[in-house]
Amino acid sequence: MLKIEASKVDAIGDVLNNRDRPMKQRFRALFTLRNVGGDRALDAISRCFEDDSALLKHELAYCLGQMQDVRAIPILTKVLADVQQEPMVRHEAAEALGAIGDSSVEATLAAYCKDPVVEVAETCEIALERVRWLKDHKAQEPALKDDNPYASVDPTPPAPSKDVDELQRILLDESDTLFNRYRAMFSLRNLRTEAATLALASGLKAKSALFRHEVAFVLGQLQEECSVPFLIENLRDPLENEMVRHECAEALGAIATDECTRVLNEYLKDDKRVVKESCEVALDMCEYENSPEFQYADTLAKVNDG
Repeated sequence: MLKIEASKVDAIGDVLNNRDRPMKQRFRALFTLRNVGGDRALDAISRCFEDDSALLKHELAYCLGQMQDVRAIPILTKVLADVQQEPMVRHEAAEALGAIGDSSVEATLAAYCKDPVVEVAETCEIALERVRWLKDHKAQEPALKDDNPYASVDPTPPAPSKDVDELQRILLDESDTLFNRYRAMFSLRNLRTEAATLALASGLKAKSALFRHEVAFVLGQLQEECSVPFLIENLRDPLENEMVRHECAEALGAIATDECTRVLNEYLKDDKRVVKESCEVALDMCEYENSPEFQYADTLAKVNDG
C-alpha cells in the first residue's frame, strides 16, 4: 500500500465520484485508488456505487476484489444483494468476494448460487469453489503460487496441465464445471504462446456469456494481435451479451493496434451505454499503450501537479 497524504487520496476520490468528468478520467482515478489502498481509497470507491454507469460500478467491484482487503466485504455483499444493480455489477461483486477469498463469505456465495440471474449464479458457484479451494490448500503454500505473469487475482487457480490441446478440450467441454474450464483458461493464458491464444479465442463461442466475457478479458491481458479478429467479431455482433461486447472492446483497447483503434471509434455511439463507455475507456487505453506514458493509473501525479 502506498503512503499518500489523506488530502490527495480524497482529491483522487473526488475525480472518481465526479459525474461531470469524462469516463476515461474516472477510470484512471479508480485504478490509482486501487494502487493506493487503505481506508480512504476504499471509502471513495464504495461511495461510487451510487453512480448510474454500470460499466464504472462493475470496475469498482473488480478493483475491490483485486485489492483483497476484507474491509470491502460488507459493501460487496450489499451490491451483490441489491437486485436493482445491473447483472454485470452484481456478478463482479460476487467475483470480488471470491478474489478476497475470506471464508466468511461462503454462506453468502452459497445463497446466491441459485440467483435467477444466470451470470450472477454462475459467478457465485465459481467464487465459492475458489474460496473452498483456498481453504483446502492453505497448508500447501506452493499450490497457491500459480506462475501468473499478470499479477492479477484470478477467479480460479490455473490447471496443472501445460498441454494446449488438452487444455483446449477442457476449455470447450460444456459438460465440465465452469471452475475446471476457467482453470484451463488461466493455464492457457499463462503459456503466452500464439497456439494458446488461438485456443482461448475459440472459447468466445461458448454457450455461457459469463465464460465468453472472461475469455475476452484474458485475451486483453495477453495483448496478442492474433486474437483481434475474434474479439472484433463478438464486439460487432448486436445479439451478443453486452457484458461480453464490453469486455471485447476493452481487450481491443489493451492490444491497441491501428485496426483496434479504428473499430473502437466505430462503436463510440453504440446503442448500448456499457459498450459505448467501454469504447471510450478502451481508446484511452490505446492512446496509453502507444505513448511514452509511464503509468496508466496516473491521477496521483496529476493531483500533485495541480
